[in-house]
Amino acid sequence: MHNVTVVLILLLAVVASAFVSRLLPLSVPLPLVQIAAGAGLSYGFGMTVPLDPEFFFLFFIPPLLFLDGWRIPKSAFFRDARPIVTLAIGLVLFTVIGVGYFVHWLIPAVPLAAAFALAAILSPTDPVAVSAIASQSPIPSRLMHILEGESLLNDASGLVCFHFAVLAVITGTFSLLDAGVDFLQAAGGGVVAGVAVAWLIGVLNRWLVVAAGEDPGTQILISLLVPFAAYMAAEHIGGSGILAAATAGITMHYTDLVGRRLAATRMQRRAVWDTIQMALNGVIFVILGAQLRSTLEGLPQVAAELGLESAWWLAWYVLAITVVLSVLRFLWVWSSLKFTLFRKKDKDSATEKKPSILLMLVTAFAGVRGALTLAGILTLPYLLPDGGAFPARDLLIFLAKGVIMLSLLTASIALPLLTRDLDLRPEPAMGAGEGEARAAAAEAAMIRLRQINEEVSGSDDAGAEAVARVMELYQRRLDYGIREGEEAQRLRRLAESERSFRLEAIRAEREQLFQMWLADKLDDQVHQSLLRELDLIENALSRERGH
Repeated sequence: MHNVTVVLILLLAVVASAFVSRLLPLSVPLPLVQIAAGAGLSYGFGMTVPLDPEFFFLFFIPPLLFLDGWRIPKSAFFRDARPIVTLAIGLVLFTVIGVGYFVHWLIPAVPLAAAFALAAILSPTDPVAVSAIASQSPIPSRLMHILEGESLLNDASGLVCFHFAVLAVITGTFSLLDAGVDFLQAAGGGVVAGVAVAWLIGVLNRWLVVAAGEDPGTQILISLLVPFAAYMAAEHIGGSGILAAATAGITMHYTDLVGRRLAATRMQRRAVWDTIQMALNGVIFVILGAQLRSTLEGLPQVAAELGLESAWWLAWYVLAITVVLSVLRFLWVWSSLKFTLFRKKDKDSATEKKPSILLMLVTAFAGVRGALTLAGILTLPYLLPDGGAFPARDLLIFLAKGVIMLSLLTASIALPLLTRDLDLRPEPAMGAGEGEARAAAAEAAMIRLRQINEEVSGSDDAGAEAVARVMELYQRRLDYGIREGEEAQRLRRLAESERSFRLEAIRAEREQLFQMWLADKLDDQVHQSLLRELDLIENALSRERGH
């Protein structure tokens, strides 16, 4: 009962912090409010949060990575794949090496392998925290997509590096060749497991839906289980469960489109996953705040073990590591974007030929550490195989927590100021625009309605009249671009027929949009936006039919 009570209190703190952040006279990022709420629970009520690191990592990480992979705009991801990959993989390795050696130099009591572990877990960034911080001064969409893509991949690469660094501490040995082979094995196993699990579940699910019908509640539950199934399957075969969860999310995006779930399923599932994301991220930050008291109370002992005269030296360590992280990120961003996004041979760059200092600063400060860093650092083992304590475990956890809070604080101040005058060249258009997509979908609906009209003509006067009315609706949309609701019902049979034919037309629209997206003729975001619009209309018509 105690654990259940703690969970309920944490969720209540997440809800309360959401309201408090909106009611505050100053714009304070939600993660900072949630950390403050956790600290209030600790100092005000003496609340402690018992954590099992393995359970914590399994419960929080797979769904968050899965959702990132599922929702990231695929067209934007592949358009800017080069800068994303250089940031997500190259910057992670650059950070691990640079920060690892710096921490070992700064604090000689920390073994080099343990310093690499800290650097690896500090390398992933948190787009949720960045979005919350930049809500008042939004980051340009193209840069935000690059940051989202970076976060999706660097979550996996950073945590894989973290795993190998911890393994080096435990075993006392490290081989670059063996680590490279193990990395390829873990990465390959994770990708294969993620694709296989999501694809197999998608195929089996479609077969069951055809045989027994689709129930939105069941479909939502299946989507919630997929990331855990992918994670556990990958871990079982020696692959990376982290990569498996992210890959399963990307695969699920495609299998879901091919399967064409019901509109009610997509709408309800989107709401459930929004709630899951808010709850998991919020609980992690509340836990971070709840552990602040015990962390601060343990600082004198940590300082004494390091031979420091004052615990304030530890705060300077946090500041120094945060500064080095920002400098390394700035240098890497400058060099990588210069040769990817801002190449001189690009002819479509009408606004910029080279990266600006302002853009580099925004990208550097956007490297906020968050939930993933906290979740990972808490999985450090307490003991080594020989029974000895993990070296500098308490210090590493404190440094990671300190960097998280300091990066959140500095970004919440810097990003709104830097993004005011930021001008990033717009995303290159991909395929048809929204207007062309609407016209193409309406044309597909008209073709389907003409087919239905030929089928019912002469045999059902009411049906023919209903088809004509629906065709008139789409014709008005084509001619004037005006979307109107259905006309008042004259006869129940006429209204029922009209709803039925409108549903057929909507299905034709959706199929046309899907084919355009599949052929790379429609941007992913436009596709998703129009799909949600059709879902709303279809759901409303289906509810009318039910009544």
